Amino acid sequence: MFPKNLQQKLEKRKANNALRHLAKQNNLVDFSSNDYLGFSKSETIFNNSHEFLIEHNMTHNGTTGSRLLSGNHPFFNSVESLLSDFHNSESALIFNSGYDANIGIFSSIPQRGDIILYDEYIHASIRDGIKLSNAKAYKFKHNNLKNLKDLLERSREASQETNIYVVTESVFSMDGDSPDLKGMVGLCKKENTFLIIDEAHAIGVFGERGMGMVQDSNLENDVFARIVTFGKAIGAHGAVILGSKLLKQFLVNFSRSFIYTTALPPHALATVYSAYHELTLTKHREQLHENITHFKSEVIKNNLQDYFTESYSAIHCCIISGNETVKRIAKKFQEHGFNIKPILSPTVPKDQERLRFCLHSYNSKAEISQVLNLLTTFV
Repeated sequence: MFPKNLQQKLEKRKANNALRHLAKQNNLVDFSSNDYLGFSKSETIFNNSHEFLIEHNMTHNGTTGSRLLSGNHPFFNSVESLLSDFHNSESALIFNSGYDANIGIFSSIPQRGDIILYDEYIHASIRDGIKLSNAKAYKFKHNNLKNLKDLLERSREASQETNIYVVTESVFSMDGDSPDLKGMVGLCKKENTFLIIDEAHAIGVFGERGMGMVQDSNLENDVFARIVTFGKAIGAHGAVILGSKLLKQFLVNFSRSFIYTTALPPHALATVYSAYHELTLTKHREQLHENITHFKSEVIKNNLQDYFTESYSAIHCCIISGNETVKRIAKKFQEHGFNIKPILSPTVPKDQERLRFCLHSYNSKAEISQVLNLLTTFV
């Protein structure tokens, strides 16, 4: 037996050609993963992580409990200290994933009577966290400071005492674009609000040593909290929330996704530790940015610029309307040896379906040229 209403939802997905499946691993040329610097496959990071564990006589496979019980092994203090220093933050608190971090902060920090203003294209994990909050939430138009300003002024007119939290991403995962962070900080300062920025797709890609967009703009002291995930350019697993010592203390006491979960195992933290040391080397980022520049020039060379959203990040999206059409073209790419994923509605709005090209330091310029030349024959 299976509930009829759930079966109907699955049938609706099938009818819309939007039913998701778990894909098998393949050996296609990677234009789909978040492994922007190739760290997930780095033998150097793998070997350094192993040596780090051996040197510290850490042979445990798991942590046996949450960090508030038995799971707070010494690596947490070492890695959180490293992250605080690297990101110029007063404190750092590690979570088991980016999803856990976003659920944890947005379900616990905004209180009843508070207001959350979030970009309409914000990540699903943030939306889920907001749903668990007791605060009121309203979306503003994507990267639109005027619309945000209007909402802030209206909220302040209703109450001068209300805490208002503004939420955005420094690089949006479905478009690869970025907001005017300096303008947003100035606006939030003027209206006395708390700004939270998810840096998932900026870390490792932007800023000196890959520190991210907030630090690159010297805004870290003007932001209430930053969420950094390790599953993208860092090539590992987990996440960290950066902010004040009081923020960390509050999350340790009230963030349910932190309190009620088994802590990350030592080898996960050793990988993060080793990856951050590798991040200080410039060769990975230099190659990535060379590839980004080459990709953008090849888009123009092939007269494809009308299809692509504007982006200077590692994410470049080609808008092709219709789930069936975008899936068909993605399959053609895969048949030619390139792993490019279709992004379907309802993940993105209807008629905004797209092919998402994720660029990496290990993609060759020849691969980039070839894949865009192929695209001209498909669209």
